Amino acid sequence: MSTRREESQDRAIVRIAAHLPDLIVYGDFSPERPSVDYFDGVLMFVDISGFTAMTEKFSTAMYMDRGAEQLVEILNHYISAIVEKVLIFGGDILKFAGDALLALWKVERRQLKNIITVVIKCSLEIHGLFETQESEEGLDVRVKIGLAAGHITMLVFGDETRNFFLVIGQAVDDVRLAQNMAQMNDVILSPNCWQLCDRSMIEIERIPDQRAVKVNFLKPPSTFNFDEFFTKCMTFMDYYPSGDHKNLLRLACMLESDPELELSLQKYVMESILKQIDDKQLRGYLSELRPVTIVFVNLMFKDQDKAEVIGSAIQDACVHINSVLRVSRGQINKVFMFDKGCSFLCVFGFPGEKAPDEVTHALESAMDIFDFCSQVHKIHTVSIGVASGIVFCGIVGHSVRHEYTVIGQKVNIAARMMMYYPGTVTCDSVTYSGSNLPAYFFKELPQKVMKGVADPGPVYQCLGLNEKVMFGMAYLICNRNEGYPLLGRDKEIKYFMCSMKKFLVSNCSRVLMYEGLSGYGKSQILMEIEYLAQGENHRTIAIALTKISFHQNFYTIQIFMATVLGLDTCKHYKERQTNLQNKVKTLLDEKFHCLLNDIFHVRFPISREVSKMTTFRKQKQLEALFMKILEQTVKEERIIFIIDEGQFVDAASWSFLEKLIRTIPIFIIMSLSPFVDIPCAAASAIMKNRNTTYVTLGAVQPKDIRNKVCLDLDVRGIPKELDTYLVEGSCGIPFYCEELLKNLDHHRVLIFQPMEVEEKTNMTWNNLFKNFSRPTEELNISALGNEEGNEEVCNLASGVILKNLSPPASLKEISLVQLDSMSLSHQMLVRCAAIIGLTFTTELLFEVLPCWNMKMMIKALATLVESNIFDCFRNGKELRMALRQNAASFEVNYRSLSLQPSEGLAHGEEEELRELESEVIECHIIRFCRPMMQKTAYELWLKDQKKAMHLKCARFLEENAHRCDHCRSGDFIPCHHFTVNIRLNTLDLDTIKKMAKSRGFTTEEEITFSKIEIPEKSELFAENLSPEEIKEKILSFFDIVITKMRASEEDIIPLESCQCEEILEMVIMPLAHHFVALGENNKALYYFLEIASAYLMLGDNYMAYIYLNEGERLLRTLKKDKSWSHTFESATFHSLKGEVCFNMGQMVLAKKMLRKALKLLHRIFPYNLISLFLQTHVEKNRHFYYLNQQAQESAPPGKRRLAQLYRQTACFSLLWQIYSLNYFFHYKYYGHLAAMMEVNTALETQDDFQIIKAYLDYSLHHQLAGYQGVWYKYEIMAMEQIFNLPLKGEGIEIVSYVADKLGYTKLLMGHLDLAIDLGSRAQKMWALLRNPNRQYMVLCWLSKSLFLKNRNKQLIQVLGWLWDLSISEEHIFSKAFFYFVCLDLMLYSGFVYKTFEECLEFIYQNEDNRILKFQSGILLGLYSSIAIWYARLQEWDNFHIFSSRAKNLVPRRTPTALYYEGISRYMEGQVLYLQKQIEGQSENAQDSGVELLKNLESLVTQNTTGPVFYPRLYHLMAYVCILMGDGQNCDLFLNTALRLSETQGNVLEKCWLNMSKEWWYSDSELMDDQWLQTVSNLPSWEKIVSGKVNMQDIQKNKFLMRVNILDNPF
Repeated sequence: MSTRREESQDRAIVRIAAHLPDLIVYGDFSPERPSVDYFDGVLMFVDISGFTAMTEKFSTAMYMDRGAEQLVEILNHYISAIVEKVLIFGGDILKFAGDALLALWKVERRQLKNIITVVIKCSLEIHGLFETQESEEGLDVRVKIGLAAGHITMLVFGDETRNFFLVIGQAVDDVRLAQNMAQMNDVILSPNCWQLCDRSMIEIERIPDQRAVKVNFLKPPSTFNFDEFFTKCMTFMDYYPSGDHKNLLRLACMLESDPELELSLQKYVMESILKQIDDKQLRGYLSELRPVTIVFVNLMFKDQDKAEVIGSAIQDACVHINSVLRVSRGQINKVFMFDKGCSFLCVFGFPGEKAPDEVTHALESAMDIFDFCSQVHKIHTVSIGVASGIVFCGIVGHSVRHEYTVIGQKVNIAARMMMYYPGTVTCDSVTYSGSNLPAYFFKELPQKVMKGVADPGPVYQCLGLNEKVMFGMAYLICNRNEGYPLLGRDKEIKYFMCSMKKFLVSNCSRVLMYEGLSGYGKSQILMEIEYLAQGENHRTIAIALTKISFHQNFYTIQIFMATVLGLDTCKHYKERQTNLQNKVKTLLDEKFHCLLNDIFHVRFPISREVSKMTTFRKQKQLEALFMKILEQTVKEERIIFIIDEGQFVDAASWSFLEKLIRTIPIFIIMSLSPFVDIPCAAASAIMKNRNTTYVTLGAVQPKDIRNKVCLDLDVRGIPKELDTYLVEGSCGIPFYCEELLKNLDHHRVLIFQPMEVEEKTNMTWNNLFKNFSRPTEELNISALGNEEGNEEVCNLASGVILKNLSPPASLKEISLVQLDSMSLSHQMLVRCAAIIGLTFTTELLFEVLPCWNMKMMIKALATLVESNIFDCFRNGKELRMALRQNAASFEVNYRSLSLQPSEGLAHGEEEELRELESEVIECHIIRFCRPMMQKTAYELWLKDQKKAMHLKCARFLEENAHRCDHCRSGDFIPCHHFTVNIRLNTLDLDTIKKMAKSRGFTTEEEITFSKIEIPEKSELFAENLSPEEIKEKILSFFDIVITKMRASEEDIIPLESCQCEEILEMVIMPLAHHFVALGENNKALYYFLEIASAYLMLGDNYMAYIYLNEGERLLRTLKKDKSWSHTFESATFHSLKGEVCFNMGQMVLAKKMLRKALKLLHRIFPYNLISLFLQTHVEKNRHFYYLNQQAQESAPPGKRRLAQLYRQTACFSLLWQIYSLNYFFHYKYYGHLAAMMEVNTALETQDDFQIIKAYLDYSLHHQLAGYQGVWYKYEIMAMEQIFNLPLKGEGIEIVSYVADKLGYTKLLMGHLDLAIDLGSRAQKMWALLRNPNRQYMVLCWLSKSLFLKNRNKQLIQVLGWLWDLSISEEHIFSKAFFYFVCLDLMLYSGFVYKTFEECLEFIYQNEDNRILKFQSGILLGLYSSIAIWYARLQEWDNFHIFSSRAKNLVPRRTPTALYYEGISRYMEGQVLYLQKQIEGQSENAQDSGVELLKNLESLVTQNTTGPVFYPRLYHLMAYVCILMGDGQNCDLFLNTALRLSETQGNVLEKCWLNMSKEWWYSDSELMDDQWLQTVSNLPSWEKIVSGKVNMQDIQKNKFLMRVNILDNPF
């Protein structure tokens, strides 16, 4: 039985019948319209309060997860309970009107008495439902019920497409009045109902001054059996389920298919509902919170009572309303009798029906309906209320009886305006401002207090188009703000200026058209142009058109001519008339003056000649006159005519303009949106004219959006996160940016704070990246010049997740218009893509699309790419490039784009689509062009559907959620997946083994082979070998490896370079977000940590920080989990946090995090000296134990233990560097212990790579700390270890790593020749292994070694490789390093490779790049080098700008060569400034000098400063001493620097030191502009290569530090 019921419920006829009452389903009506039927019955009107308030609450919710669905659930929870009660008691639900419903019990007159008792019982039980219920969502639901009984008339009306029905009559009026009298939880009987009921059964209460009564309760006699009574009563009801169907709620659930009945029922149901019934895919699609425009029409009749009389009036009105709405995609949702009148609830913008300019269409339709209905016989008053905003549109009711309805404050406002302002068309302020209609279309009305509407805002009357349109209405409103520059449109303005200059000197017309979509800032450009076009000998006329202008014949020219003739300023028609007479008396015979009456609203007497003219002749006369007037005017002054919204120029005006530009010289500038229809012939001719230039406007660049935001908010900086959100969300469209900002402001997300000085900020994890995105330099100077001291920055309120914010209604509307214009299948594809995310792969989309084939999908994608819904990319690199820069915004076409030749168009389009399809097949990455579209489409899904889709995505993605094949498919956090169970797809054992193998994990059988073998005795390096021989042996070993790699068999060289970044962005990041959406927090946390780790490997500290914060949110939710895997995740989280802090130079924070991580990993690091010495003793013993081969016998640790050990080594590796940085004496012991613990932990892992890495770290630690001997032993041990490795796969990578790390160490220690030998070999190996991430670092340090050795030829070659790598890999860091070296070449090597201007431009363009900004060292170096350049040129203002920027970065101390490169440059700048202070006899020069010397000394004594930096630091110290008059120390430092340069082979510094020594101690005078001369003569590298300049000569191009400024200043 139940399966039969399910089948029947799925029949289309049953699903249609669920939307209709039994009265219609089983009704037998005559086919003519209107048709009338009479019967008796009882009516129940139930009003449920509280829903409108809740709809409002949901529709203004901030986040995307508060949607229509929760609202539907709550609404239907209450309403379906009422519906069920009514159906059980035999009622028929006639209508749902928002949150009210009308039910009918249709019976014979004589049965009314008993049925009223049943209905009262039903009413009381409905109240009973709500007394016991807890209110959800803070919702206070209360019910009021009115009952009436008696004669009822039913009216059916409509046209061939739609039918509607109404119940009218005294009983209907009574039931409304009764409900209006009811208080909460009352049941009121109308007077007639009280007359007809069984009074003995009812206890009532009288209502003062009313004949209606209130029911208290039923009081049946003791012998009364309600069940029997009820069963008897139900026999009188025609369609009450009984017999076999007695368990059904409604008989209509069992309707058999009947095509004829189905066709007739379909007419009563809205088209979008029928679509949903036909297409099962769309179930539930129609319930949503959605921006719409409500048009409420009320008709009052002269003679309300006679159904036949008002029936024909309603029929006529309905047919007209339906025809008007059909044109502009509106729909009648409901028709009902409403407080003395018939009301039509019409809605524009239902799902699938959203059209552009919806508000305009709604108002135009309202005016049309008003005009028509006012003429209909018998209609007394027409009142219309129009309101726009977000309402709930959805199916409300019970599964067997429901209706599609709209609920929300805006529905109420429209209804109230309709009632309180009778006889007019009114609208609310949202409709007024969104209408794009001119202001003279409206008149503001006095506000009235309206029932149930707290604050409706201003109410406007819509007047329609009145003929006497004032001329002054069409001016381009020029609210150009002096202090607000036009951003990102320099090229467009420059182009105008050139065109204007040419126009003013030539004798021909020019037309300049700016085309762009709405929101791109066309009006702003025209305002700027109007301002710039003002001049002496020409006149500028600017007008702005609206949609209305298009329908007014000759309107554009009317406004233009009125301005030319000076009529626009006339107050009265007589003044206009006098003006006109004076202007045209010589040009036009007086009898023709009346031609001007209509166009200029004047009153010349009409002559006989004119009255005989045809309209066409009159028009021609006028045009000829205007042409003469303009010819005269142009002789005196040129005219520049500016038109905003040029697409609204009417056809007659186009044809006049076309003649005009052929006849006289005039410059027309217009902005226009793309034409919707094909433009008229004249417009096309103008566009094809050879003097027309067509400029296409596109998006503005990210930096312009940032500038705009800073200007709009009047702040000096915004958080990086907000910057990203607005740049991404706005897609470079200024209007989008403004709307997003308004939305943030509305939700109080933005907080304004005074700007803090960076050094004063106390660093915590939360403000680690509070580094603000700032406006660009030129903007800083021009616009933000507000008073010093009270500068503000903008911040985000805590806990706000920007990416989850719901889009603003205005932008949602734009996306809905686009979505609704697509076919259903395309909509489905966009909605599925929205679930995957902003960026997705075609493979995953195919996986989640229900029952599509690949060909269908490719075709659909190609169409959507063409219509700018999606962009496609071949790979991640292409995508990243596109995101960095918006597509070129400025395109000049000398022939209009909208006028491509139309012949063969269809064929061309097909061809284009085919090309696009093949492009889509090639490109596997697709991205939404506009994030707003993705968010809007995502919000259309229901919760359960979302979950199912997210699950599909997660199942598909997790198969590839690991590192790429090049990196042997492991985890980003080694052995991570062994510690946490995160898989959705269950696996059998064989699959696990296969995976383990592919991820580089060995199985039991293979382990024996890879056991680490520490040789018995050092067989490789016999003890009698000299260091030189060992060096040769090591280098030749690397050479052999390279030769082997070059003659490579496939298994050594990978086929492609590392794809980890792409996997990270396309697989792991989306996967984490799918798990968040599924509420799988532990799985999401796992992937967030993987993402953070991956970003750290890519050198992107900011993104690692962002994802660690995401992880932190999840960690808090999992606080109660005490499992080992959770502890491991916490430890990993803290260790990654430590690494981010370390990279940012926040050592105190880093140390704290790393210690915490170690504690969680059960490896406590000592806190005091006693435990330090104890622990050191223990670790020494462990160390000897491991080294003495006892470890060989032990089995390798299990995978979970390995994961733990890998984390520990990572922590120790950072800890020893942190401790080495500190000046405190005892810290070196902590550092030593950490380095030893790293080695021991690595030995325990029995993993070659970890052991070698630890040996090299340990060796470096000893070298920096100055321990002789030990470091050498460990370097040799590391070498012995690699000699034993199998040379393939990981073995080769380890060998490359060793060459790389040794090269870096040797550079740091000042062994420059060896550093070059090792570096060049490491470079070759990484290049062969296709590992650009390692290769660029080697090239960076190799270039530094070559630079110090003065090997310029090799250096330039290396720089060339570095540049190519930075371009091919889109790698910003290597590009920055490249420019850093270029600056060094100019400052110290004496020649130019890239100009200073180019280097400076690079810094300006990229200083906000997150990788550079949050890196310790590179920007410090770049800023300091620029500061040195300016200091040498004595340009102190510029010096201070860059020096202060560098100063902000100095506190980020990291023990890396990069930081010391930067800090030594910074110190040099300070030393040059000291010289200026002494020269200017500054009073605190002495203190500055002492301070500087102290800082330089502490840098030299610091453990982590590599000896390679000593010569420069000593050189600077010598200079400070000589400036301060301390000749003795100056000699000491100079000689030390010379000695060190000699030992290290630092040719560059040695040459400069010798010149300084000679210079400082000679008597020759220093010319002020000596360096200026040197700079202007610096040769380029090309000159040196071509032999025009001698290498020896460029050695002399050194900056000589001035010393003989004063005899002895101190």
